[in-house]
Formats: sequence, C-alpha cells, structure tokens
Amino acid sequence: MTSSNSLIDKKEQRFRSLVSLTVLVIYLLVLAGGIVRGTGSGMGCPDWPKCFGRWVPPTEISQLPVNYQEIYGAKLKGEVEFNAVKTWIEYTNRLLGVLSGFLVLATLIASISYIRKDKAVFWGSVSAFLLIGVNGWLGSRVVATELAQYVISLHLLLAILLVLALLFVWVRVNARKNYIASPATKSNQLRYLIAVALILTLGQIVLGAQVRDALDSVVKRLGYDQRDNWIGQLDWRFYVHRSFSLVLLVLHLVVIYQLRKLTKTGKIAKLTNTLIGLVIAEISTGIIMAYLGVPAVAQPIHLELAILMIGLQFSIFLLLTPKLIVSTERSEAFRLVKA
Repeated sequence: MTSSNSLIDKKEQRFRSLVSLTVLVIYLLVLAGGIVRGTGSGMGCPDWPKCFGRWVPPTEISQLPVNYQEIYGAKLKGEVEFNAVKTWIEYTNRLLGVLSGFLVLATLIASISYIRKDKAVFWGSVSAFLLIGVNGWLGSRVVATELAQYVISLHLLLAILLVLALLFVWVRVNARKNYIASPATKSNQLRYLIAVALILTLGQIVLGAQVRDALDSVVKRLGYDQRDNWIGQLDWRFYVHRSFSLVLLVLHLVVIYQLRKLTKTGKIAKLTNTLIGLVIAEISTGIIMAYLGVPAVAQPIHLELAILMIGLQFSIFLLLTPKLIVSTERSEAFRLVKA
C-alpha cells in the first residue's frame, strides 16, 4: 500500500514539475514576444511558417536571393536591407512558441490520469491546449496581416488567458500544500478586490498595446534620431494609460494591505511580497519609458512584469477560493476556518 501511494506521489510530482516548466516557458515566450515588439522585429521573418523561404533563417545577406527585396519588399516594413538580428529575434520567438506547444501537449496528455480523481485539472489542460493552438494560428495571422494592431492585441490577450489556464492547473495540483485557511468573510471581500485589480490590470495591458502601436506610427514619422520627442507626439491613449497607472497603484496598495492583514505566513504571504516588488518594478519601468525616451530594453520588461502581476493576482485569487482549487472529494479537508 505504501509503495502504491509512493508511486502515485511521484507521478503527481512529475506532473507538477511539468506544469511548472510549461508555465515558465510560456512566460519566456511572452518576454520574447515583447522583445520582438520592442525591437520592431515582427516582420523579421516576412513569411510563415518558414523564414525567407527557409526552415533555418539566413545569417547574412549572401544567403538570400539577389532579388529578395522584390520578393519580400512589401512585407519588410521599410527595411532597406536584410537585418539578421531582427530575423533571429523573430525566429527565436517562433522556436519558443513551438517548444511551448509541445509542453502544453505533454501537459494535456499527462493530465488524462486526473480525469477520474480531478476533472478540473484535465479540462484546465484542455483549455490551455486549445488556447495555444488558436494563438499559434494567430501568430501566423500577425505575419499575414503585416502586424495589424487588432491581431497583435488579440494574440497578447490569448497569451494571457493561456497563462491563467496553466496557473489554474498548477495551483490546483499543488492545492494540498499551497492552500491557506482564512476567515471566510475577509476572503470574500478580498477576492472581489483582487478580481477588480486583475480585470483593470488586463485592461491596462490592452491599452498599453495600443499605445505601443501609436508609438510605432510616431517612430516611423519622426525617425530614431527624434527619440526624445516620441512621447510628446502620442495621442490621448498614452495619457489615459499613464494616469490610470496611478489608479492601479492605489488599488494594489489596498490589496497588498488587506493581504498582509489576512496572513503573514505561508504561500499567500510570499506571493504578496512578490506582488509588492512587481508593482514597484512595473511603475519604475513605466517611468523610465515615459521620461527616458522609451528605451527598447524597458519595453519587454514592462510587459513581462504586467503579465507576472496578473499571474500572481490570479494565483492569490485561487488560493482564497477553495471551491476552485480543491476537488469535491477533498473539499472537507480544506474548508475555511475562523481566525
């Protein structure tokens, strides 16, 4: 009996490790996407799924046809010559996308063993698989539509939903060791507050993507030698995005204060401390971008921090909602208790 339980525990541990690795790679994929966007490498590979008609992209112009500008010129977005750096940035992003797809598929296959004991884990894995499949197709549409803003925004939104689906699976399979009992009334109030913060943060990210699109137009018009004047040429979306960050700051301060009142130990406390650091870092990168000429290195970091914030908010929300992370068979063992 002990040997059987040990075997089951090892199998569950392997599944938890697989989900953890998948979440990590998805976050790396989001970062890579931010780097692609920040460096203007979206059309570094002007065709899909190949890159300049090759499965392994060229590293120098001599590897391209003499008339490559005629073949791909319309899609190179004004690039006079082949740019190997942008090509390989985009290609690396695609490779991470493929790796992510295989990991999500592996997670789905491994989750089949949970169908009987915890169907939510299986269906969460199915959701992640469907999301990454659709988002992979959208990635091809980004190239086909030559960086259409609505496609890029939808691509980002689905990536966020993919992260949330995988985090749901991760938190649920780790529920036994991550769940922290807390007073029901306080948890209910805090859950609503965190849900509002999550939704508003998501809206801020979508608006930020539109600001980035407006910035692309400004850069194209003014050129890189006018970097200090970029921000001044942006429209109302930038000012709403900047001002709304103050609203989110206040909201997060309230959330963090309430979380620290709720518990000062355990998983939630650790996530709260991490959230504090992310909020500070996110606002700092926003200030750097607004007042230091939008340095390219700050843009993907700013986006990645925002996605990490949403992931933390969602994880904390789940940890405060036992019916979402504990299977029916074990719910009694994890019932909320009075403080």
